[in-house]
Amino acid sequence: MLNNFTRLVANENMKIYYRVRTWVMLAILLLFNAAMPIMLYYTNAPMDVWTVFTWTESFTIYLSTIFTVIIAADIVAGEFAGGTIKLLLIRPWSRGKILLSKFTSLILFGLLCAGITAVVGIAISLLLFSGNTGLSDGFAGSSMNNSLLLLLTDTIQALVISLIAFMLSTVFRSGGLAIGLSLMLLFTKDIFGFIFNPERFEWAKYLLFLHIDLSGYIQSPVGPGGVGLGFSITILVVYCLLFMLISWLAFTKRDVAA
Repeated sequence: MLNNFTRLVANENMKIYYRVRTWVMLAILLLFNAAMPIMLYYTNAPMDVWTVFTWTESFTIYLSTIFTVIIAADIVAGEFAGGTIKLLLIRPWSRGKILLSKFTSLILFGLLCAGITAVVGIAISLLLFSGNTGLSDGFAGSSMNNSLLLLLTDTIQALVISLIAFMLSTVFRSGGLAIGLSLMLLFTKDIFGFIFNPERFEWAKYLLFLHIDLSGYIQSPVGPGGVGLGFSITILVVYCLLFMLISWLAFTKRDVAA
């Protein structure tokens, strides 16, 4: 059973990585993670390694999110657009397993983007910048700790946005709609957070867009509307489970033969 699922995931990964556009996106991500520290180096600004990496990661995380959303939007809708969904469904695998394998491949791609950001960004920053690396004051209070936590929270944000694109792709079978709506949420979440301020509206603290970005908890234990990190994580988990349920229902219950 596990072997069959592994084969399914491998098949989905093959579909992702055999395309030239995937390698172009990864190359662009790698290039920008290398270019940002180089550009900061030539500004002659007094920065340490982890400040440079934070600047780099804060910029390239948007590229990672956009690229992962593109994969998420196409991984289901593309099957319908190309007609290959029929070939997939005649295999002796349940629709639930097929959908889960696509979601697993999407998560792996998102983690690959985060890995490229971490490895390349930190390596180039260490190569070009000397001085305080954030290690001297101990790991718990170091800038290294904050930088890595920022990478973690931004990766979570990218994966949640990608899950939304995945759900929209599954429900509407439209890659363009999935990309547009999910990226709109990414770039306008702060605006909606300002409009639906939980300080004014008690119910607003249950809205997803207030909790997508967990980076505020790096500096303060208090989140939107006075909630804590545990509350925000719970909200994210509940919404993610809901999105996965909607995706599963749309993919398994609809007639996809046509």
